[in-house]
Amino acid sequence: MQYDVLCPLLCNKHPDIFQPDLYTWDRFLWACELWYSNSMKVVFPDEKLKTCLVPVAGLLNHSLCPHIIRYGRVDSASKALKFSLSRPCREGEQCYLSYGNFSSSHLITFYGFMPKGENLYDVIPLDIDAPQSDDFGNSRESEWTAHMVRGTWFSSNHELFNYGLPPPLLNYLRATLNGSKLPMETFVDTENEMAVLETLCSIFDPMLEGLGVLENDQRANLGWDVKLALDFKDLQRRIISSVLASCSAGLETLQRLGLKESMNAAATTEDS
Repeated sequence: MQYDVLCPLLCNKHPDIFQPDLYTWDRFLWACELWYSNSMKVVFPDEKLKTCLVPVAGLLNHSLCPHIIRYGRVDSASKALKFSLSRPCREGEQCYLSYGNFSSSHLITFYGFMPKGENLYDVIPLDIDAPQSDDFGNSRESEWTAHMVRGTWFSSNHELFNYGLPPPLLNYLRATLNGSKLPMETFVDTENEMAVLETLCSIFDPMLEGLGVLENDQRANLGWDVKLALDFKDLQRRIISSVLASCSAGLETLQRLGLKESMNAAATTEDS
């Protein structure tokens, strides 16, 4: 269809530029395969890394759970590039490989799609200004200014001090807010922990509001590229919502802990 609409018309109107013997159907197919193929970095027997277009393999799609994981080195014995399956691929089933450990934003930008499923590499980066102080916390993590969060559903630890959130980010905020020592199992600075979670809420609440919401019936007539952008916004919204939910749950736990400490302190005073 693309060839019929484009090439004959150009060849008829501008034969001096678009020569009919060059713009044939076979050449058009060859050009399309090159255009739609993904280049691969291949290590040759001389250990040199080269970027190549690999027939057929360049057309395989990416998956978060691919059939082919290890590839990219020419076999010195057969002088062929082998693609070994890491899991079975049934007859008639599409065979997937991995393009690499990429986030959805990278895959959208460079490949034009967003993978289905849970992508561990989908993160929201955070750049935080470091305080002007020589005495800043007691951990190297407290010196980091580049942080990130991912969906808290990936974390298996949502207990006190963790909340399903990245420890480097939490430790950075703890040290930033009052330079306190990192929490121990036997002691927690309730006020500082609450300040940490409240700070995170103050960061992510505006982000969530800025994303807005588009009703499903408004998406029906949108182009595929706009729908793809909206799908990515949905992913960002989901990650941010999980962070806020974890902060909210952590604040509730800390409030109960603070109330318990207050009651114990009051009881101790009465006993005295």
